[in-house]
Amino acid sequence: MVLVESEALFFVGFGFLVGILFGFFGLGGSFFVTPALLVLGHPAEAAVGSGLVFVFGTSLAAAVTHRSAGHIDYKLGGLLVLGMAVGIEVGRRILFWLVERGLADVVISIAYVVLLAVVGVIILRQVHNERLADSVERRTPPVFEKYALNRLPPLIELRSTVQVSVWIVFVVAIAIGTLSGFLGVGGGFLMVPSLVYGMGISKSVAVGTDIFQIAGSSAFGSVRYFQEGAVHFTVVLPLLGGSVFGSYVGSRLTDIVDESTLMSYFAVMLLIDSVAIASKTISHTYDIRILHYLSLTLLFGTALGIAALIVYRGGRTAYHDSIG
Repeated sequence: MVLVESEALFFVGFGFLVGILFGFFGLGGSFFVTPALLVLGHPAEAAVGSGLVFVFGTSLAAAVTHRSAGHIDYKLGGLLVLGMAVGIEVGRRILFWLVERGLADVVISIAYVVLLAVVGVIILRQVHNERLADSVERRTPPVFEKYALNRLPPLIELRSTVQVSVWIVFVVAIAIGTLSGFLGVGGGFLMVPSLVYGMGISKSVAVGTDIFQIAGSSAFGSVRYFQEGAVHFTVVLPLLGGSVFGSYVGSRLTDIVDESTLMSYFAVMLLIDSVAIASKTISHTYDIRILHYLSLTLLFGTALGIAALIVYRGGRTAYHDSIG
């Protein structure tokens, strides 16, 4: 009984840390939760399904805060939800195809390692390039501007006075949605950079809109995985209990901490988690226990360290502003 209670308290605390990261970065924290469940011995489909349910619950709390702050572009968010739903169903079908062949754990782990590492490096390079610029006007233009697809009608005007094609929005949403349904993530670690660097949307609006679309698309994914019996509520509920409070704290800090600093934290987090998942995969393949413990330390330690740093930086900035 004591063990069960201690595990529940652990997941409540972990959920609080992940909630801070979600509200701050606009990602559901499932790139912490899903790999952690895999490391703790949950089947791949249950880890993915539970991750999506966690993403859904956390996104609801954070979406309310971002709505009150005026960070949500509902037009863009609605289009993203439609595309993500299509992609999630595709990803779910791929995962269960792999489960039937006993390949799900290995493939999902490798996919996490590659994705997190690649996205982390790309964001670090982008942040470095922007810091070299003397002004906002000299920043690198949105990546998607050079694609012909982005000029195909119909075009929509977004909150950040940016015009994009509906088709580029759908392509991005379906692609990220497929990964979401396959890996159990909300897709924020790909969606936020796509909106900021791909479409040129401001960071605060990108985070708020991403959280809005996560709430809609992860609801669809949660129902589909629940229908397959692939959700472990004994883990999800304490995680959600802690994350509700954490996401409120993180959402409030989005406008306080410098944008380039924020994205640097984001990239470092992704790179460390890539190493953690690689360590877990090698540990399970070759039965090297020390790598198993290393992966747990990196996953949970990163959540604790980055969340504490965010709160510290945000608190220090707010303090200086109040006495300035």
